[in-house]
Order: sequence, then structure tokens, then C-alpha cells
Amino acid sequence: MPPDSVFPFLGSADRNLRQLEQRLDADIHVRGNAVTLTGTAPEVALAERVIEQLAALVARGQEINPETVRHTVSMLTDGGSDSPAEVLSLDILSRRGKTIRPKTLNQKRYVDAIDANTIVFGIGPAGTGKTYLAMAKAVQALQTKQVTRIILTRPAVEAGERLGFLPGTLNEKIDPYLRPLYDALHDMMDPEAIPKLMQAGVIEVAPLAYMRGRAQPLSTKVLTPSGFRPIGELSIGDFVIGSDGKPTEVLGVYPQGFKDIARVTTQDGSSTLCSMDHLWSVYTRSDRRHGKPPRVLETKEMIGNLRAAHYHRYELPLLSDPVQFASQPVPMDPYALGLLLGDGCVAGQATPSFATRDPELADALEAAIPGVRLRKTSEIDHVINRVRTPDEVITLENPVTRAMRALGLWGTKSNTKFIPEVYLFNSANVRHAVLQGLLDTDGGPVTQRGRTCRVQYTTVSPRLRDDVTFLVQSLGGVVYVRTRAAAGRKPGLAQGRDVPHRSDAFVLDIRLPAGLAPFRLARKATTYAAAGAKTPRRYIESIEPAGTEEAVCIRVAAADSLYVTEDFLLTHNTINDAFIILDEAQNTTAEQMKMFLTRLGFGSKIVVTGDVTQVDLPSGARSGLRAAAEILTDIDDIHFSELTSADVVRHRLVSDIVDAYDRFEAETERASLGNRAQRRSAAQMRPRRH
Repeated sequence: MPPDSVFPFLGSADRNLRQLEQRLDADIHVRGNAVTLTGTAPEVALAERVIEQLAALVARGQEINPETVRHTVSMLTDGGSDSPAEVLSLDILSRRGKTIRPKTLNQKRYVDAIDANTIVFGIGPAGTGKTYLAMAKAVQALQTKQVTRIILTRPAVEAGERLGFLPGTLNEKIDPYLRPLYDALHDMMDPEAIPKLMQAGVIEVAPLAYMRGRAQPLSTKVLTPSGFRPIGELSIGDFVIGSDGKPTEVLGVYPQGFKDIARVTTQDGSSTLCSMDHLWSVYTRSDRRHGKPPRVLETKEMIGNLRAAHYHRYELPLLSDPVQFASQPVPMDPYALGLLLGDGCVAGQATPSFATRDPELADALEAAIPGVRLRKTSEIDHVINRVRTPDEVITLENPVTRAMRALGLWGTKSNTKFIPEVYLFNSANVRHAVLQGLLDTDGGPVTQRGRTCRVQYTTVSPRLRDDVTFLVQSLGGVVYVRTRAAAGRKPGLAQGRDVPHRSDAFVLDIRLPAGLAPFRLARKATTYAAAGAKTPRRYIESIEPAGTEEAVCIRVAAADSLYVTEDFLLTHNTINDAFIILDEAQNTTAEQMKMFLTRLGFGSKIVVTGDVTQVDLPSGARSGLRAAAEILTDIDDIHFSELTSADVVRHRLVSDIVDAYDRFEAETERASLGNRAQRRSAAQMRPRRH
């Protein structure tokens, strides 16, 4: 062997040679440039392979030390086909001359498993590099833009410690538990960049109980197939509405205690409450321009960063399809109801009537309500009469009057009209038809040179304003509402006389999704189609603190994890595009482990590390790591990597300590089993009394 390979291989003061002599049965003699091996054929063959692998490592520029020798011998002794030189030269990260790489075959397999699987469990004793290697892979994934954030967590409080009486802030109490994660992070990244990345939410280090807290206050409304319900009333197995408008099952409900709450408001005036770490799926202008999918940000990450020049920075997704409520029978055609709510008179003092200058609307109303005929009494006024037959009883009720009474609308006036719930919570076709009737009467297209067409609707009924907003938003549109106060407004004219305004007017500017026609009336539909409609958008306008409230978070079955909350805003709480590491997982409960794993979002990867022999949970609590090892072993894309004392990369004594404890526990278990067997045998030999 040439000198340039022999001498680096020997190590300073021949320390590597001494390690080889301790690990191998063959005699090793080094004289000059030659290495002589003496012993049986198998012993010599093993020693030769070890020296060849060490020489290959030297040729690749790696420094050889006694630990390298130990791990090389161990890999070759195990009889595997992997080359130690290949394993020990696999670089994960390099920083300031320090390279992070696996040092044992099991560590190499562990690292490969992280690359190949979405969820990996690294189980083994302390010092085997479980967390350190996972952290290196996380930093590598962030640097290569495979993920957009790193989340590091440990079950600090869950392990039974009581931190409440310790001095300092919550972070000061928890930091000691998370210190190993911080230390590993500082080994792999520029320490000056870490605080900036943590402040921006790119790196999150938190105890398990706080990492899960993407929450909303208990009173916050969430849309269900039967209407809005407080999120605090939901249970596992209930259904909420997802981003596709379809029901999606609630798979998890996680109480969060009291949390800092913010009100998130969009530019159309819609708003909802959520915790500061609640997650939002958002687009930026650049994302839209390059056709990228939405990014996921915490509420607190967006505060103070809501504008890009004079543009809104963050756009929220809208419903991809109208909400699917269950279809219900209705007492009147929905389009006819919309027409009557707009230009009908159902005040209850006379026969119902309808006012319009468009014969097309009068004909449509007459055709939509069986048994009625519109009798024109002036240029715009029409009385809605019941069609009678010669032998019919005169006292039969007018069909319109009957339906209006059934719906609670008979006797309402322009400022008290509303849309009955049976129409609001009905199929998309019913809701669309009601909206078309309202817009054909009291709405219209608004065109401006150089701008796309919008739809404008006006009412003096506060309740009808809210109901029309509900219809539009449930169909995937956006509504902007402004109020024209009655006080101080110039009076209108009726037959040449002033008519003062007695109610505030509510003007709704509406934008509907493509393919959803707002009008049936031909002249309005033609204008709208010719002008072209702009795609509705929703942007975050403001995020303001809203105190502290008791909160809860839910997990839904929807593929994109989105659900509909107040004002038809879409939000979610599953973590996408993240590399998530759960350390010391043996100290999670089975319920906590399930909660953690089910937070997995798209584009994310999870590594769970722990030592099942060092469980610190309170007596009687089952380790979530042990439960996962029993439940999840047969699921594709989930891998369990077992590391042993042979993979310990700390001081050699750590490996010896682990082995000593394993032997002691095994002997104790055997002795315990023997004692139980003796007691059973003695009990069987004891004479029985009759």
C-alpha cells in the first residue's frame, strides 16, 4: 500500500491502528509502506476489506478517526452489501468546513428513508443521531426549496412537568426543553439568519401543545350543510362545507384553551376571528402571475405586510363551486319569488301586485306561478289575479297570497322584506334563480369606459341586504356594500311631487364567478355579456387584535384542508409545504400522536424521533410512539427506522451504557418471568380444600 494511503490511515500516534487491533482478530503489522495481515482466512479477508474501505475514504479526502474505524468494522461485520466508503461519504450539509453525514449503515438507511417516504419514525437510544440527521435533512430541504418552512417540536409540557410556577415568560419556561433543537439548528445555519427566519415564520420551534393551536374562538361560525354553527359545538363525525362547496367530515376537534385572537377583515368588509397562529391559504400577485399554488401563512406572519405598494398583498381563495345545500321543495318558483321581492307588493292590504315597465318580466312572472294572471292597470302596474273557472268557489285564496303567507312574507313592505330560509339553504339552482329575479328587478349591470362590468343591486331592507349577500357569497361571488343614508338626501319624484326618503338605501356591488349569469332579462343580460365581467377576488384588508378568547381547532377530511367560516371565508389549519420534526415522541400520548400526524398537509414531510425505553409519561398513560409503531407499520409511505447502540455516535461509553441497561432490563424481565412461573407452580402443588 503506498505511503500516502498508509500514513493517513494510521492516524495520529497510530490511534486508528490500535482501534483496528481491538476490533479485528487478525494480527496487523505495519512496516514501512506495507501492511501485513496474519490470521485465519476469514479474519484476514475481513481485515483487508476494512483497510480497503478506510483507504477509499482517505482518497475521498475524509479524515479517519477511531470512530470511523469502529463504524467501518461494524458495517462489514454485519455482512451487508453496502460499501462503508459510500455510506460514510454521503454528505447532507456542509457549513464552515464541517460536513454532516451518516456515520453508520442504519443512519444511512434512516436518511434514505426520509428521502423516500412522507412520514418516517426514527426509533433508537440517545446518541444515535435521530434528531440531528432529521434536522440536517430539514435544513437541506429548506435550502433546496423543497419546503417553505421548518417546524420543530417536542412534548415539553405533555411529559408531566409543571411549569406554571417557574419564573419568566412562557418562552423562557419552555426554551430549556427545546434547547437541543436550537443547538442543532445553530450547527447547521448561520446564527444571524435564524432569528430573522423565525420571526418570518419560516422556522417555528414550539412545544407540541402550542404547535397544534391553529384555532378559532368557540363562538365563531362555521358553515355546515344545515347552516352556520359555532365551531365550539362541532364534534368528530359532523360535517362542514369545504372549498368545493361540498360537505366534508370533521375528523378531529382539539380544544386550545385561551389564546390571543385577531380579527381578519377582507376588502369587501367580510371578517372572522382566529388565533394569531391560525393558518391561511393565500396567493400573492406573483403567485397568480406564475401560476403557482397558494402558500400557507400564519395570521401573525401577515401582520404589517398586507400591502405591496398600493396593491393588496394577500388574496384568499374563493369557493370553486357553489355551496351544495340539500334540495328542498318550495311553495313558489324561486325566480318568481325574486321578482316579487324586487317589484312586487305583498303588503297585505289588497290583492298582490307587480310593477314593471318590462313586459318580459310580467310574462315571466305569470308563467312561473300557475293559476294567476297579470292584469295591467297602468303603464307599469299589474294586479296579480287568480284565474277563476265558472264553477269555482270565489273564496279560494290567491296562489301568491297563499305562498306569501306560508313563507311569512305577507304583510312585509319594501324595508322589511327578506328571503325565507327555505330558499337560502336550498340547492344552487334555487338560490341562483332567486338572485336572478332580484337583479332583474332592482339590479342592473354597471358599465364604465375602460373597466369591466359589475352588477349593482339596491334595497332599503337591512335583512334583504344580508340575504342577497348570503346568496352571492354562497355561489362563489363577492359583495361590496355601501349605505346611502336617508337623512339629507334629495327627495325623489312621483307624478311631479317630492317624495322624501324614509329609509336608508343599501347599494350592493356584486361580482359573480364566470359562467354564473346574473340576469334573465334580455336587455340586462346583453349589456352584461358585451361589457365582460371581472373575476371576483378577495384580499386581506386588515388584521387587528381582538383580545383573548377560549378557542378550538378542527381537522377536516377535505383534500385541501379548507373549510368555510364566517362570511364564506375559506380558512384551514393543516400544515402544507413544511418539514416537521417531532422529537422525544415517546413522551406523547396516543391521542397527541394522532393529532400531530393528522396535521400533515400537501407537500409536507414528517420525521418522528424517540426512544421507547425512556418514557417519562405519567403512570398509566400510553406512549404515542409505541402506539404508532403498532398501528401504522403496514401503511405505505410510512417507514420505521430502528437504530441501536451500534449506531451511537457520541462518546464510546454511551454505547456501552445503552448495552448495559439493555442487558440489565432483559435479565430483570427473565427473573420476573421465572418468579411468576415458580409462584404458579407452587400454587398448583398446594392441596385444595373441599
